[in-house]
Amino acid sequence: MSSRLMNASSRETTSSVSHFILMGFPSSPEMQLLYFGLFSVAYTLTLMGNTAIVCAVWWDRRLHTPMYIFLGNFSLLEICYVTTTIPNMLANFLSTSKSISFVSCFAQFYFFFSFGCDEGFFLCIMAFDRYLAICRPLHYPRIMTKQLCTGLVIFGWSCGFILFLTPVVLISQLPYCGPNILNHFMCDPVPLMMLSCSEDTTTQFIYSTFNAIFVIGTFLFILCSNALVILAVLWMPSEAGKHKAFSTCASHLVVVILFFGSVMVMYVSPGSGHPMEMQKIVTLFYSVITPLCNPLIYSLRNQEMKAALRKVFGTEIPFHKIHQKS
Repeated sequence: MSSRLMNASSRETTSSVSHFILMGFPSSPEMQLLYFGLFSVAYTLTLMGNTAIVCAVWWDRRLHTPMYIFLGNFSLLEICYVTTTIPNMLANFLSTSKSISFVSCFAQFYFFFSFGCDEGFFLCIMAFDRYLAICRPLHYPRIMTKQLCTGLVIFGWSCGFILFLTPVVLISQLPYCGPNILNHFMCDPVPLMMLSCSEDTTTQFIYSTFNAIFVIGTFLFILCSNALVILAVLWMPSEAGKHKAFSTCASHLVVVILFFGSVMVMYVSPGSGHPMEMQKIVTLFYSVITPLCNPLIYSLRNQEMKAALRKVFGTEIPFHKIHQKS
């Protein structure tokens, strides 16, 4: 009789957590308002910058090439990526309860990391495209066909959603019987696993292995592609060609280092026990700061993109070209 009561009791406790409390950045109400203002500005600028690139690629026919099609999709992905977390974080700055339901928490977890995974794949695709364009210029039109370009875009968008199903399902099936306070501003898997009633080493191992293979694999692929590109550029006879190729590679490498550097610190070894404040700062870096910087990095060193953006915002003066021709 007592064993049956204990079993019933354990079943109740494993399903007792119906919501989580996201502590975010504990501070005074005045500081919460300041944080709200700062992150609102960052979110707005991120949306504006990435939307401008998407519109430029969509409207300017000169940018209807694989390189810019991939960049446009990457910027659209950035918009989705930041929207999974920042609006909820902004709402929590003004909220007193700071709660998020169990389902919403794992939905945020799934979409944020799926989009993050897709970003890694798109950075690989963009590196592969630059490799073909610079190292195999004569074969590029034959290899990078419209069909392959479309296939790579579909692959980039879908892979993260497929691959991240397993970690999300495994972590969501862990028993959560309280406490339900997450010392974070989003539903991050590491603090979520720490809240579980039982330490499931199998789930932790699968999650760590998944992250290590994905992050290190994609990072090495990008580094190898860019190394081959740099070697090919050094052999170019034209100084103008060298400068243009180096500008393109430099922009891509800066974005890669910003994204993968912070992700590696955080997720390749989640069991290494980073302090929680450090985890929040690193997560903030790749979830807010990097998407804010990417439009600037990709547009400032790219003359074609700057011209397209001027055209989109109506700052290009048509009489200037007419006067030059005359």
